[in-house]
Amino acid sequence: MFRRLVTPTIRLQSRHFQTSLKSFEKTLFVRNLAWSVTDNDLNSLFSQQGQVLSARVISDRETGRSRGFGFVEMDDEAALKAVKELNGYELSGRPIAVTESDPNAKRGGFGNNQTRGGERW
Repeated sequence: MFRRLVTPTIRLQSRHFQTSLKSFEKTLFVRNLAWSVTDNDLNSLFSQQGQVLSARVISDRETGRSRGFGFVEMDDEAALKAVKELNGYELSGRPIAVTESDPNAKRGGFGNNQTRGGERW
C-alpha cells in the first residue's frame, strides 16, 4: 500500500520536471528569406540576440533550393528578444518575419487528410 502512494508522486514530479525544462527554449519561425540565405547566415544573425541552439533553412527535397523559410531554436529570453529586434529586419535585401513557432499549427500538403485535385477513387 505504501508503494502505491509514493510511485504516482514520483511520476508527477518527473513529468513536471521535463515540462519545466522544455519551457526554457523556444523555436522561432522565420519567413520571407531570400533564396541565398543559409543556415550559417541565420545562425550569425540570431546569435547577436543570444545563444542559438540550432538554425535551419528549409529546402525543397527535390531541387535543394530554399523554400524561403526556416527555424531557429534559442533559449526563452533570447528568443523573445530576437522576435522584438529582428522582425522586419532586412536580410539579403528582404524584410524577414520572425514569430514564435506554433507546434500545433496545421501544415499544408498531403499529410492532413487533404485531397489535391479532387477525390481519388
